[in-house]
Amino acid sequence: MHEIINNQRKITIDVKIFDDFLENCFELIEEAENRSAAIALISDRKMRELNKQFRGKNYATDVLSFPFEEPSDSTANQSDFLGDIAISVETATRQAIENDLSFETEIKQLILHGILHLSGYDHETDYGEMNARELELRDILQI
Repeated sequence: MHEIINNQRKITIDVKIFDDFLENCFELIEEAENRSAAIALISDRKMRELNKQFRGKNYATDVLSFPFEEPSDSTANQSDFLGDIAISVETATRQAIENDLSFETEIKQLILHGILHLSGYDHETDYGEMNARELELRDILQI
């Protein structure tokens, strides 16, 4: 089961509008099929804290992904939980305006980007594979 949690108060959001989109993403991405993730919509302040703590960068970014890792002493099978995604709603709002997109489309693109990261894609090291897959999926998902 997927979960979207609104943990910020600056922008009113009905998270239910993203439920069907989220399901479609998990069906289309083979590595994510039959798995789940949690998505937190957060403020720039919180995103800056997370980005500094986990990446050593003292600024807010649009999306961060935190893949779930099984404990090394675990005897369980691979978890169906992929991990967590954090999205800065304030940064997404600015980017939507800059890119002439609706806020909803920007959030959807960030959700997709985060799920691809949780699924093992890494645009910093994969010679364009993630970008190509993301563009293909944006076309299919009409975002």
